[in-house]
Amino acid sequence: MTNNAVVELGKKNYMNNYSQFPIAIASGKGMYLKDEDGNEYLDFVAGIAVNALGYGDEDEKKALLSVIEEGVLHTSNLYYNRHAVNAAAALNKLAGSEEVFFCNSGAEANEAALKLARKYGSGKGRTEIISFHHSFHGRTYGAITVTGQDKYHKGFAPMLPGVSYAEYNNLDSVKALVNSQTAAIIVEPLQGEGGIIPAEQPFMEGLRKLCDENDMLLIFDEVQCGMGRTGKPFCFQHYGIKPDVLTLAKALGGGLPMGACVAFSRAAGVFTPGDHAATFGGNVAAAALAELLLSKLQALSANAAESGMYLTQKLKEIAAKHPDKASDVRGMGLMQGLDLKVPPRDVIAECMKRGLLVCSAGYTVLRFVPPLIASKDDIDKAAAIVDEALSAL
Repeated sequence: MTNNAVVELGKKNYMNNYSQFPIAIASGKGMYLKDEDGNEYLDFVAGIAVNALGYGDEDEKKALLSVIEEGVLHTSNLYYNRHAVNAAAALNKLAGSEEVFFCNSGAEANEAALKLARKYGSGKGRTEIISFHHSFHGRTYGAITVTGQDKYHKGFAPMLPGVSYAEYNNLDSVKALVNSQTAAIIVEPLQGEGGIIPAEQPFMEGLRKLCDENDMLLIFDEVQCGMGRTGKPFCFQHYGIKPDVLTLAKALGGGLPMGACVAFSRAAGVFTPGDHAATFGGNVAAAALAELLLSKLQALSANAAESGMYLTQKLKEIAAKHPDKASDVRGMGLMQGLDLKVPPRDVIAECMKRGLLVCSAGYTVLRFVPPLIASKDDIDKAAAIVDEALSAL
């Protein structure tokens, strides 16, 4: 099929949920993707921070082929499988956590975390959750309720009760919402969809102290910023504190759907059989890729740290060259944002014409979340195209 044929067939048969670009991806290798017509693109989207190893990775192929040859892609949650068990053990070791619940997505991981928090507080009359303005936690009802952006609530009200929103990086605004019914605080250490905004050190330390003093759970949503993307295996490690609950997804499954709700210390042992489940959670194929990704996480994190610093430098050069079209650069590791004074979609379209895939975050930010194998050469090529795209507007 041609690129246009696939696009038109999709438009005819899909629900109209997405404002998609007219590209039908057909194949990939390393940092590059090709569409159905053979056009090549340098990929700085990575399936929205999912494809950590890029495309056509030989170790991923071997892991999947091994599972296929074993003949079992799925076992349900009635039985153990070694790939999921190994992945859980590796995740707990790397994060310093105690328990893992596997599911299929970031939204599901956050749903599990919210249920865990409410069960933790239920015997003490604690059911309320504090979240933050401009946050994003997913599209299911619990996750969308704790997402602090009205645009995601529009048309789906009423949201679930018991959720309030504080100002990100404003500890006093959080303290003002805490009461005897507060069960947990959920926060992204690095806001993604809200505009690539890192949490400040005093803010994070303050949240940890506030939760300790009030017997509340601190939930870190690292669905996008976890799994090596910020230059450490987990974003919370930049701050020298631990959450009570950690949620992960995206890169965890190496391109297959997988999420995790991870429990530390007092959050461990809260769930008992029957409290929560996911039919496909710990799926054998997805778990095999998670096992692989976790074995490579230290090396991927190191590259994200080094390449991330270089990406920041190049984006700052672009902002300085185009002060009428770009301003702030912010982020961590290989999760960076260039704040624009022109519509991001226009820049994305110009980049696409020149063979670069990028995406947006919030209303004004051009987002860069490439595979974690990105090199300085890849970054140079991407930066040159962004420079040309801004010049063309």
